[in-house]
Amino acid sequence: MSEPRLGDIIDDFCIKCKRLTNHQVVSMLGPEPAKVRCRTCYSDHDYRHEQAPPPKVDPRKAALFNAVLEKMPPPPEVPALDIPAIDLPAVEIPAVEVPAKAKRKAKA
Repeated sequence: MSEPRLGDIIDDFCIKCKRLTNHQVVSMLGPEPAKVRCRTCYSDHDYRHEQAPPPKVDPRKAALFNAVLEKMPPPPEVPALDIPAIDLPAVEIPAVEVPAKAKRKAKA
């Protein structure tokens, strides 16, 4: 593939759409695109080389959550309930007739 030029259409990860879409090169810094414009939502952003940003994971939150879980006592065991089965009598449902819809008259 040849080097991209100003105005060329290239693929890049859009930060607003949060997916890989077509972008137009709007500024160059040497031989590489510096800024691109999404052709779906028209937002301008830095060229990301088709890479999605890393997910925002805070390791401190995970460590704190695990520490709290370790301090919790285990949940109590729930005893199994022995409920006798109930025999219900069969119920007969009567048939109901649904009236037919009245046809509309056609407009003249």
